[in-house]
Amino acid sequence: MSELVMDRPVLSADYRARRFQNWIIIGFMYSMFYMSRYNFSAIAPTLQGIFGWAKSDLGIFETLLPLVYGLSVVINGPIADKIGGRKAFLIGAVGVVIMNGLFGFSHLLIQTPAVWEGKELVASAVLVSGISKGSIVWGLAIIWAINGYFQSYGALSIVKINAQWFHIQERGTFAAIFGILIRFGLILAFSCTPLIVKYFTWYWAFWIPALFVALLFVLTLFFVRDTPAEAGYENFDTGDGLGNINTDEKVHLKEVLKKVFGSKIMWTIAIGSMMIGFVRRSVVDAWWPVYYKEMHQIVGTDIAYQITAWGIAIFGIIGGFVLGIMSDRVYKGRRAPVIVYGFIGMAVVLILFYLSDAMGFSPIVSAILLACLSFFVNGAHGMVGGAATMDFGGRKAAATAVGLIDGMQYLAGAFVGMAVGYITTNWGWQAWKLWPIPFAIIGAIVMSRLWNVTPKGKSGH
Repeated sequence: MSELVMDRPVLSADYRARRFQNWIIIGFMYSMFYMSRYNFSAIAPTLQGIFGWAKSDLGIFETLLPLVYGLSVVINGPIADKIGGRKAFLIGAVGVVIMNGLFGFSHLLIQTPAVWEGKELVASAVLVSGISKGSIVWGLAIIWAINGYFQSYGALSIVKINAQWFHIQERGTFAAIFGILIRFGLILAFSCTPLIVKYFTWYWAFWIPALFVALLFVLTLFFVRDTPAEAGYENFDTGDGLGNINTDEKVHLKEVLKKVFGSKIMWTIAIGSMMIGFVRRSVVDAWWPVYYKEMHQIVGTDIAYQITAWGIAIFGIIGGFVLGIMSDRVYKGRRAPVIVYGFIGMAVVLILFYLSDAMGFSPIVSAILLACLSFFVNGAHGMVGGAATMDFGGRKAAATAVGLIDGMQYLAGAFVGMAVGYITTNWGWQAWKLWPIPFAIIGAIVMSRLWNVTPKGKSGH
């Protein structure tokens, strides 16, 4: 299948085609996981209007899902390493379909939607007999949190599978493609679900993503394989220090846990991931639709909103490629330098974002700055979640590694959910822009400690 040239195998066209088949199916599955997770955030203003929820109610959802997700990826990482990425993906898909379906059926509990005059709630939603506002908030939040549990299998699975198929010097570029999948899923969530609400109704924004996940479940079941050997190819040395291992060899849980949780490097990356989580979940991935509604009276079908949704996605993709290719080509597989650049960029853009509203600029300027913020956030996240986890976890422990890294990011996100609701209610949207800046600075400092570290523990050149 291949011959080694400077430690990097030259892969046959046939192998690349089979890898692409694997990759495209699980890639789209991962995108649909994103759509079926961020559909809530995308139409949060609509749900707020229908159910009569305050920002503190939205904060419950934005706390419980990342909290459960963050804990679940840590717990489920060793499970995915044990059973394989394909089985883990299939388990997650079943749960995602069921939870999104149930959330959509909650429309049957509403007799009359809430009534608003501007930002003031005039009349609460009238619910079916015996159901209170508090019970429906917490009931749906729990359903959404369970969705978070099943969502956690997505990142674990895709990294676990692709760690078997990609050489270490391809993984920075892989992380850029990983970022495309994330942003494609976010386009589907933030751009398309408001259109679904407009032309159908709000509960189809949960049912349509569930139908796509169900379709990709079938494709994954029949056409995806965990390793090259299972697809009829020879396994090769991916350069992560494990050599040309026998993938049929039993994975020992103790060995996997020691490799990940006993590594200072992994814990340093995990802290960096937490800092990304504070910025990402505060601004880019959750609250900006509510910001637009309250600060600029802009809804999901307006031009500025749609520019933001697409700008965040496109600039996020570009950021993933720029930082990913830099880490492969300029820094020869070292991820920390470009992650540091990502954190510095986040801090600068957040300051500019604050100034844009302070100086009364158009919402279009906000859209541009949110897109620029996505460039740095997605670029850094792709390196942390898509490359470093494979590099330092290796093929055996890839899922456990991504569980620790992704888990820390979402645990930070759980803190953000309630915090943003409180901050915006008491200090307004300008404070919302400033409060993540210290976390970006901490992230840059922490990741700079790994500047010359490579997966094999040697200094970069």
